[in-house]
Amino acid sequence: MPLPDPIPTPPPADPARTGPARKGAHGRLRALDGLRLIAALMVALYHYGGRTGEVGQAWGSSPRAQFPSLSTAFSYGCLGVQIFFVISGFVICMSGWGRPLRSFFASRVARLYPAYWAAILLVTVVFALPWVAYKTVSPSDTLVNLTMLQMPVGAHRVLGVCWTLWAELRFYALFALFVVLPGATRRRVVLFCAVWTLGAVLADASHQEFLKTALMPEYAPYFIGGVGLYLIHRFGHSALAWGIVGVSFLIGQHYAVAALWHAPNPHFFSYRSPYVIIAIVAAGYAAVAAIALGKFHWANWRWLTVAGALTYPFYLVHEHLGWVVIALLHRKLGIPSYATFALTLTLMLVLAWLLNRLIEERLTPVLRKTLSR
Repeated sequence: MPLPDPIPTPPPADPARTGPARKGAHGRLRALDGLRLIAALMVALYHYGGRTGEVGQAWGSSPRAQFPSLSTAFSYGCLGVQIFFVISGFVICMSGWGRPLRSFFASRVARLYPAYWAAILLVTVVFALPWVAYKTVSPSDTLVNLTMLQMPVGAHRVLGVCWTLWAELRFYALFALFVVLPGATRRRVVLFCAVWTLGAVLADASHQEFLKTALMPEYAPYFIGGVGLYLIHRFGHSALAWGIVGVSFLIGQHYAVAALWHAPNPHFFSYRSPYVIIAIVAAGYAAVAAIALGKFHWANWRWLTVAGALTYPFYLVHEHLGWVVIALLHRKLGIPSYATFALTLTLMLVLAWLLNRLIEERLTPVLRKTLSR
Protein backbone atom coordinates (compact mmCIF):
# COMPACT_ATOMS: atom_id res chain seq x y z
CA MET A 1 0.00 0.00 0.00
CA PRO A 2 1.01 1.93 -0.32
CA LEU A 3 1.45 5.19 1.20
CA PRO A 4 -1.83 7.11 0.91
CA ASP A 5 -0.76 10.61 1.86
CA PRO A 6 1.01 13.51 0.22
CA ILE A 7 4.13 14.15 2.28
CA PRO A 8 3.04 16.58 4.99
CA THR A 9 4.87 19.51 6.47
CA PRO A 10 5.23 18.41 10.09
CA PRO A 11 4.12 20.60 12.98
CA PRO A 12 6.86 22.45 14.84
CA ALA A 13 8.37 20.59 17.74
CA ASP A 14 7.56 21.31 21.35
CA PRO A 15 11.05 21.04 22.91
CA ALA A 16 9.57 20.60 26.36
CA ARG A 17 7.99 17.32 25.29
CA THR A 18 10.03 16.07 22.37
CA GLY A 19 13.53 17.42 22.70
CA PRO A 20 15.04 19.87 20.23
CA ALA A 21 14.54 19.04 16.58
CA ARG A 22 17.52 19.56 14.34
CA LYS A 23 17.63 22.49 11.94
CA GLY A 24 15.78 21.85 8.69
CA ALA A 25 13.69 18.99 10.10
CA HIS A 26 10.35 20.65 9.34
CA GLY A 27 10.59 21.39 5.61
CA ARG A 28 8.54 19.66 2.94
CA LEU A 29 10.23 16.60 1.44
CA ARG A 30 9.21 16.61 -2.20
CA ALA A 31 11.79 13.97 -3.06
CA LEU A 32 9.80 11.56 -0.89
CA ASP A 33 6.77 12.25 -3.08
CA GLY A 34 8.82 11.28 -6.11
CA LEU A 35 10.07 8.10 -4.43
CA ARG A 36 6.48 7.10 -3.70
CA LEU A 37 5.59 7.33 -7.38
CA ILE A 38 8.67 5.31 -8.33
CA ALA A 39 7.57 2.58 -5.90
CA ALA A 40 4.05 2.62 -7.37
CA LEU A 41 5.43 2.30 -10.90
CA MET A 42 7.58 -0.63 -9.75
CA VAL A 43 4.44 -2.40 -8.56
CA ALA A 44 2.71 -1.64 -11.87
CA LEU A 45 5.64 -3.16 -13.81
CA TYR A 46 5.19 -6.29 -11.72
CA HIS A 47 1.43 -6.45 -12.22
CA TYR A 48 1.61 -5.90 -15.99
CA GLY A 49 4.69 -7.87 -16.95
CA GLY A 50 6.26 -9.62 -13.98
CA ARG A 51 3.70 -12.20 -12.93
CA THR A 52 1.21 -14.68 -14.30
CA GLY A 53 -2.53 -14.95 -13.59
CA GLU A 54 -5.31 -12.67 -14.83
CA VAL A 55 -2.91 -10.32 -16.60
CA GLY A 56 -1.95 -13.22 -18.87
CA GLN A 57 -5.60 -13.43 -19.88
CA ALA A 58 -5.46 -9.74 -20.79
CA TRP A 59 -2.32 -10.16 -22.91
CA GLY A 60 -3.59 -13.36 -24.50
CA SER A 61 -0.47 -15.21 -23.36
CA SER A 62 2.01 -15.20 -20.52
CA PRO A 63 3.78 -11.86 -19.96
CA ARG A 64 6.98 -13.85 -20.23
CA ALA A 65 6.12 -14.46 -23.89
CA GLN A 66 5.25 -10.78 -24.36
CA PHE A 67 8.42 -9.49 -22.66
CA PRO A 68 11.00 -12.28 -22.83
CA SER A 69 13.95 -10.04 -22.00
CA LEU A 70 12.27 -7.94 -19.29
CA SER A 71 9.73 -10.15 -17.50
CA THR A 72 12.25 -11.28 -14.89
CA ALA A 73 13.28 -7.67 -14.22
CA PHE A 74 9.59 -6.72 -13.95
CA SER A 75 9.08 -9.52 -11.40
CA TYR A 76 11.23 -7.58 -8.90
CA GLY A 77 8.74 -4.70 -9.03
CA CYS A 78 6.69 -6.27 -6.25
CA LEU A 79 9.41 -5.00 -3.88
CA GLY A 80 7.96 -1.54 -4.38
CA VAL A 81 5.56 -2.52 -1.60
CA GLN A 82 8.41 -2.89 0.90
CA ILE A 83 9.68 0.54 -0.12
CA PHE A 84 6.16 1.92 0.34
CA PHE A 85 6.07 0.57 3.88
CA VAL A 86 9.41 2.19 4.77
CA ILE A 87 8.13 5.52 3.44
CA SER A 88 4.88 5.02 5.35
CA GLY A 89 6.72 4.53 8.63
CA PHE A 90 8.60 7.78 8.02
CA VAL A 91 5.54 9.81 7.00
CA ILE A 92 3.13 8.54 9.64
CA CYS A 93 5.65 9.33 12.35
CA MET A 94 6.11 12.78 10.82
CA SER A 95 2.40 13.54 10.46
CA GLY A 96 1.39 12.06 13.81
CA TRP A 97 4.01 13.89 15.86
CA GLY A 98 2.39 16.48 18.10
CA ARG A 99 -1.09 15.74 16.75
CA PRO A 100 -4.05 14.79 19.00
CA LEU A 101 -5.67 11.42 18.43
CA ARG A 102 -8.88 12.83 16.92
CA SER A 103 -6.92 14.84 14.37
CA PHE A 104 -4.72 11.85 13.52
CA PHE A 105 -7.78 9.63 13.06
CA ALA A 106 -9.56 12.21 10.91
CA SER A 107 -6.48 12.71 8.74
CA ARG A 108 -6.02 8.99 8.11
CA VAL A 109 -9.66 8.29 7.31
CA ALA A 110 -10.01 11.36 5.09
CA ARG A 111 -6.92 10.43 3.10
CA LEU A 112 -7.61 6.70 2.76
CA TYR A 113 -11.28 6.36 1.99
CA PRO A 114 -12.50 8.81 -0.72
CA ALA A 115 -10.22 7.51 -3.49
CA TYR A 116 -10.66 3.95 -2.19
CA TRP A 117 -14.46 4.16 -2.41
CA ALA A 118 -14.18 5.61 -5.92
CA ALA A 119 -11.84 2.79 -6.97
CA ILE A 120 -14.22 0.14 -5.56
CA LEU A 121 -17.10 1.70 -7.53
CA LEU A 122 -15.08 2.01 -10.75
CA VAL A 123 -13.81 -1.57 -10.74
CA THR A 124 -17.25 -2.94 -9.84
CA VAL A 125 -18.94 -1.02 -12.67
CA VAL A 126 -16.28 -1.82 -15.29
CA PHE A 127 -16.20 -5.52 -14.41
CA ALA A 128 -20.02 -5.58 -14.74
CA LEU A 129 -19.81 -4.56 -18.41
CA PRO A 130 -20.86 -7.47 -20.64
CA TRP A 131 -17.76 -7.33 -22.85
CA VAL A 132 -15.30 -7.42 -19.92
CA ALA A 133 -13.99 -10.91 -19.20
CA TYR A 134 -13.39 -10.29 -15.50
CA LYS A 135 -16.10 -10.53 -12.88
CA THR A 136 -16.32 -8.65 -9.62
CA VAL A 137 -17.21 -10.15 -6.26
CA SER A 138 -20.71 -10.68 -4.87
CA PRO A 139 -22.83 -7.66 -3.84
CA SER A 140 -22.43 -8.61 -0.17
CA ASP A 141 -18.65 -8.82 -0.42
CA THR A 142 -18.56 -5.55 -2.37
CA LEU A 143 -20.37 -3.80 0.49
CA VAL A 144 -17.94 -5.26 3.02
CA ASN A 145 -15.05 -3.96 0.88
CA LEU A 146 -16.25 -0.41 1.51
CA THR A 147 -15.08 -0.77 5.12
CA MET A 148 -11.55 -1.82 4.10
CA LEU A 149 -11.93 -4.71 6.56
CA GLN A 150 -12.76 -7.41 4.01
CA MET A 151 -9.64 -9.45 4.70
CA PRO A 152 -10.11 -10.06 8.44
CA VAL A 153 -13.80 -10.94 7.94
CA GLY A 154 -13.01 -13.32 5.07
CA ALA A 155 -14.76 -11.50 2.21
CA HIS A 156 -13.40 -11.55 -1.34
CA ARG A 157 -11.46 -8.45 -2.38
CA VAL A 158 -12.63 -6.06 -5.08
CA LEU A 159 -9.09 -4.64 -5.37
CA GLY A 160 -6.19 -7.06 -5.34
CA VAL A 161 -3.85 -4.42 -3.89
CA CYS A 162 -5.98 -3.81 -0.80
CA TRP A 163 -4.00 -6.37 1.21
CA THR A 164 -1.41 -3.65 1.67
CA LEU A 165 -4.08 -1.29 3.00
CA TRP A 166 -4.93 -3.85 5.66
CA ALA A 167 -1.27 -3.80 6.71
CA GLU A 168 -1.31 0.01 6.74
CA LEU A 169 -4.44 0.09 8.91
CA ARG A 170 -2.84 -2.16 11.50
CA PHE A 171 0.27 0.03 11.57
CA TYR A 172 -1.86 3.15 12.03
CA ALA A 173 -3.74 1.50 14.90
CA LEU A 174 -0.54 0.47 16.69
CA PHE A 175 1.07 3.89 16.20
CA ALA A 176 -2.08 5.71 17.32
CA LEU A 177 -2.47 3.57 20.44
CA PHE A 178 1.13 3.61 21.64
CA VAL A 179 2.50 6.92 20.31
CA VAL A 180 -0.21 9.40 19.29
CA LEU A 181 -2.60 8.77 22.20
CA PRO A 182 -0.03 9.24 25.00
CA GLY A 183 1.84 11.92 23.00
CA ALA A 184 4.87 11.51 20.77
CA THR A 185 8.27 11.90 22.37
CA ARG A 186 11.64 10.66 21.20
CA ARG A 187 11.87 8.16 24.05
CA ARG A 188 8.34 6.87 23.49
CA VAL A 189 8.92 6.34 19.75
CA VAL A 190 12.19 4.50 20.41
CA LEU A 191 10.42 2.28 22.93
CA PHE A 192 7.60 1.66 20.43
CA CYS A 193 10.10 0.53 17.79
CA ALA A 194 11.95 -1.73 20.20
CA VAL A 195 8.87 -3.37 21.69
CA TRP A 196 7.21 -3.86 18.29
CA THR A 197 10.37 -5.42 16.86
CA LEU A 198 10.66 -7.89 19.72
CA GLY A 199 6.92 -8.56 19.76
CA ALA A 200 6.83 -9.22 16.02
CA VAL A 201 9.62 -11.79 16.04
CA LEU A 202 8.12 -13.50 19.11
CA ALA A 203 4.73 -13.57 17.38
CA ASP A 204 6.32 -15.30 14.40
CA ALA A 205 8.03 -17.82 16.66
CA SER A 206 4.83 -18.47 18.62
CA HIS A 207 2.83 -19.50 15.53
CA GLN A 208 -0.20 -17.83 17.09
CA GLU A 209 -2.32 -16.43 14.28
CA PHE A 210 -3.83 -13.64 16.35
CA LEU A 211 -0.41 -12.32 17.38
CA LYS A 212 0.91 -12.62 13.83
CA THR A 213 -2.12 -10.73 12.50
CA ALA A 214 -1.80 -7.96 15.08
CA LEU A 215 1.98 -7.51 15.00
CA MET A 216 2.67 -8.33 11.32
CA PRO A 217 6.17 -9.84 11.65
CA GLU A 218 6.65 -9.97 7.87
CA TYR A 219 5.86 -6.24 7.39
CA ALA A 220 6.72 -4.64 10.73
CA PRO A 221 10.46 -4.20 9.98
CA TYR A 222 9.77 -1.84 7.09
CA PHE A 223 7.39 0.40 9.04
CA ILE A 224 9.80 0.40 11.99
CA GLY A 225 12.72 1.23 9.70
CA GLY A 226 10.83 4.23 8.35
CA VAL A 227 10.07 5.43 11.88
CA GLY A 228 13.75 5.11 12.78
CA LEU A 229 14.70 7.15 9.72
CA TYR A 230 12.27 9.87 10.76
CA LEU A 231 13.98 10.03 14.16
CA ILE A 232 17.26 10.62 12.32
CA HIS A 233 15.60 13.26 10.14
CA ARG A 234 14.09 15.05 13.13
CA PHE A 235 16.88 14.79 15.68
CA GLY A 236 20.02 14.00 13.71
CA HIS A 237 22.43 11.08 13.88
CA SER A 238 22.32 8.79 16.88
CA ALA A 239 23.54 5.25 17.42
CA LEU A 240 20.12 4.29 18.80
CA ALA A 241 18.15 5.50 15.78
CA TRP A 242 20.61 3.96 13.32
CA GLY A 243 20.40 0.76 15.35
CA ILE A 244 16.62 0.73 14.85
CA VAL A 245 17.10 1.21 11.10
CA GLY A 246 19.85 -1.40 10.85
CA VAL A 247 17.98 -4.10 12.77
CA SER A 248 14.80 -3.46 10.81
CA PHE A 249 16.69 -3.80 7.51
CA LEU A 250 18.38 -7.03 8.57
CA ILE A 251 15.05 -8.57 9.58
CA GLY A 252 13.19 -7.06 6.63
CA GLN A 253 15.51 -8.43 3.97
CA HIS A 254 15.08 -11.88 5.54
CA TYR A 255 11.31 -11.74 5.12
CA ALA A 256 11.63 -10.36 1.59
CA VAL A 257 13.94 -13.18 0.52
CA ALA A 258 11.82 -15.80 2.31
CA ALA A 259 8.69 -14.61 0.51
CA LEU A 260 10.13 -14.14 -2.99
CA TRP A 261 13.06 -16.51 -3.45
CA HIS A 262 12.82 -20.12 -4.56
CA ALA A 263 15.23 -22.58 -6.08
CA PRO A 264 15.42 -22.44 -9.89
CA ASN A 265 12.33 -24.16 -11.26
CA PRO A 266 11.20 -24.10 -14.92
CA HIS A 267 7.55 -24.36 -13.84
CA PHE A 268 7.68 -21.03 -12.00
CA PHE A 269 7.07 -17.74 -13.80
CA SER A 270 10.41 -16.25 -12.86
CA TYR A 271 13.47 -16.80 -10.73
CA ARG A 272 14.54 -13.96 -8.46
CA SER A 273 18.10 -13.80 -7.19
CA PRO A 274 18.34 -13.40 -3.40
CA TYR A 275 21.19 -10.93 -3.94
CA VAL A 276 19.02 -8.70 -6.13
CA ILE A 277 16.15 -8.89 -3.62
CA ILE A 278 18.49 -7.79 -0.82
CA ALA A 279 19.96 -5.04 -3.01
CA ILE A 280 16.54 -3.60 -3.89
CA VAL A 281 15.38 -3.59 -0.26
CA ALA A 282 18.69 -1.95 0.72
CA ALA A 283 18.26 0.64 -2.05
CA GLY A 284 14.80 1.50 -0.72
CA TYR A 285 16.15 2.05 2.80
CA ALA A 286 19.10 4.01 1.41
CA ALA A 287 16.88 6.27 -0.68
CA VAL A 288 14.65 7.16 2.29
CA ALA A 289 17.77 7.64 4.45
CA ALA A 290 19.29 10.02 1.90
CA ILE A 291 16.07 12.06 1.83
CA ALA A 292 15.91 12.03 5.64
CA LEU A 293 19.46 13.38 5.81
CA GLY A 294 18.70 16.20 3.39
CA LYS A 295 20.71 14.85 0.47
CA PHE A 296 17.84 15.59 -1.92
CA HIS A 297 16.89 19.08 -0.79
CA TRP A 298 17.80 20.22 -4.29
CA ALA A 299 14.92 18.09 -5.70
CA ASN A 300 12.34 20.66 -4.70
CA TRP A 301 10.30 20.76 -7.89
CA ARG A 302 6.59 21.43 -7.54
CA TRP A 303 5.67 18.66 -9.98
CA LEU A 304 6.95 16.12 -7.45
CA THR A 305 4.08 17.11 -5.17
CA VAL A 306 1.69 16.35 -8.03
CA ALA A 307 3.46 13.02 -8.56
CA GLY A 308 2.98 12.17 -4.91
CA ALA A 309 -0.71 13.08 -5.08
CA LEU A 310 -1.21 10.67 -8.00
CA THR A 311 0.45 7.73 -6.25
CA TYR A 312 -2.42 6.48 -4.09
CA PRO A 313 -5.24 6.61 -6.69
CA PHE A 314 -2.87 5.16 -9.30
CA TYR A 315 -1.98 2.32 -6.96
CA LEU A 316 -5.65 1.56 -6.32
CA VAL A 317 -6.86 1.41 -9.94
CA HIS A 318 -3.86 0.38 -12.01
CA GLU A 319 -4.07 -3.40 -11.59
CA HIS A 320 -7.66 -4.42 -12.33
CA LEU A 321 -8.52 -1.59 -14.71
CA GLY A 322 -5.12 -2.09 -16.33
CA TRP A 323 -6.17 -5.63 -17.29
CA VAL A 324 -9.18 -4.23 -19.15
CA VAL A 325 -7.11 -1.58 -20.94
CA ILE A 326 -4.40 -4.09 -21.92
CA ALA A 327 -6.98 -6.46 -23.40
CA LEU A 328 -8.61 -3.62 -25.34
CA LEU A 329 -5.40 -2.11 -26.70
CA HIS A 330 -3.44 -5.29 -27.38
CA ARG A 331 -5.99 -7.96 -28.25
CA LYS A 332 -8.82 -5.87 -29.72
CA LEU A 333 -6.86 -3.05 -31.39
CA GLY A 334 -3.66 -4.99 -32.13
CA ILE A 335 -1.28 -2.45 -30.58
CA PRO A 336 2.19 -4.00 -29.94
CA SER A 337 3.05 -5.17 -26.43
CA TYR A 338 5.52 -2.45 -25.46
CA ALA A 339 3.30 0.33 -26.78
CA THR A 340 0.33 -1.17 -24.95
CA PHE A 341 2.39 -1.30 -21.76
CA ALA A 342 3.33 2.38 -22.03
CA LEU A 343 -0.17 3.50 -23.02
CA THR A 344 -1.75 1.58 -20.16
CA LEU A 345 0.58 3.18 -17.62
CA THR A 346 -0.17 6.60 -19.10
CA LEU A 347 -3.94 6.09 -19.05
CA MET A 348 -3.84 4.88 -15.45
CA LEU A 349 -1.86 7.97 -14.44
CA VAL A 350 -4.44 10.17 -16.19
CA LEU A 351 -7.24 8.35 -14.36
CA ALA A 352 -5.34 8.82 -11.09
CA TRP A 353 -5.09 12.56 -11.81
CA LEU A 354 -8.85 12.73 -12.39
CA LEU A 355 -9.55 10.85 -9.17
CA ASN A 356 -7.26 13.18 -7.27
CA ARG A 357 -8.84 16.32 -8.72
CA LEU A 358 -12.49 15.25 -8.72
CA ILE A 359 -12.65 13.02 -5.65
CA GLU A 360 -9.75 13.54 -3.26
CA GLU A 361 -9.42 17.32 -3.50
CA ARG A 362 -13.16 17.75 -2.97
CA LEU A 363 -14.05 15.06 -0.45
CA THR A 364 -10.91 14.78 1.67
CA PRO A 365 -11.14 18.28 3.27
CA VAL A 366 -14.88 17.84 3.93
CA LEU A 367 -14.42 14.41 5.53
CA ARG A 368 -11.45 15.58 7.59
CA LYS A 369 -13.36 18.62 8.85
CA THR A 370 -16.42 16.53 9.69
CA LEU A 371 -14.44 13.93 11.64
CA SER A 372 -12.39 16.56 13.44
CA ARG A 373 -15.40 18.18 15.08
